[in-house]
Amino acid sequence: MPTKIAVLGAGSWGTVLANLLTENGHEVDLWSHNLKQVATMRETRKNEHYLGAEFTLHDALHVTADLGQALDQANVILFVVPTNAIRSVAEQIRPILQAHRGRGEQPIIVHAAKGLERGSELRISQVLADVLPKELIQGIVVISGPSHAEDVATHDITTLTAASADLSLAKKVQRLFMNDYFRLYTNTDVIGVEIGAALKNVIAIGAGALHGLGYGDNTKAALMTRGLAEISRVGVKLGADPLTFIGLSGVGDLIVTCTSVHSRNWRAGNALGQGEKLPDVLKNMGMVVEGVSTTKVAHHMASELGVDMPITDAIYQVLYEDAPIRTVITDLMKRTGKPEFDFDNASLQKP
Repeated sequence: MPTKIAVLGAGSWGTVLANLLTENGHEVDLWSHNLKQVATMRETRKNEHYLGAEFTLHDALHVTADLGQALDQANVILFVVPTNAIRSVAEQIRPILQAHRGRGEQPIIVHAAKGLERGSELRISQVLADVLPKELIQGIVVISGPSHAEDVATHDITTLTAASADLSLAKKVQRLFMNDYFRLYTNTDVIGVEIGAALKNVIAIGAGALHGLGYGDNTKAALMTRGLAEISRVGVKLGADPLTFIGLSGVGDLIVTCTSVHSRNWRAGNALGQGEKLPDVLKNMGMVVEGVSTTKVAHHMASELGVDMPITDAIYQVLYEDAPIRTVITDLMKRTGKPEFDFDNASLQKP
């Protein structure tokens, strides 16, 4: 039996996921607040700004600017909006869910965002739980992993993780998405999955900058490996399972984001490495670069938690203090020597 799904956010990832779910036989409403975008997508069956002219929407996918219509009888609500819009969109849907209460089973909330809320430093599932009372929803699931919308659009084989404190909900979401080119694995470590998803964007900016400066494979591998160590340290400090960081939402997502021209964060870093200034980079990108705001949050979080994150700190200096990239690289290399693995035994115990 088809599931009624509301996908909130018609950027590249939201559009592709909505299309995939429609291909899988579900009844899907794709919502955007942009009236002009909705009208164009309905008329042309394209989302050219984000996905180019070749990608065509499934005939059965309904695109709407009416949030109430999108949410009507929805069994699943999938958030695919930028991190800085999560709270405001959740606040918009809360009264609608309250009005629908008692009309059927509460919806499962799913999100595919990769960031941390500025100011509160909350993970996305925490933001959603803060806005949407338990009595209005079944629970929250996060989907994350190595995935570019452009590749999924062409049915490239892709694997992600569906994580929830309630494993039964993760399994339900897993079944919705699975097909011959898209596979999900389940996990209960929401903290680890969300931290990996957010912080890999910071490292990807660094990877792009190295490429822009002309550094080779050795340097890029060093950055990714030591970057993963930083992500793992802060994740474990917050209560994550260290094994999560060697999975799809950890090293998997880090690899794809640090090596692909599809990555906005990599492209932003590459432009910085070639000498462009951050305001110009962001203006020319024309899309949200999540890693820029996440860097600021991660820098403050590391200080608050007492976690050593030298690469993140270096990227913060480049983005927010206008430090020369080659200078911060030299400073990183001249730090006092230390062991490769600096977790204590207790921190590696599964929570």
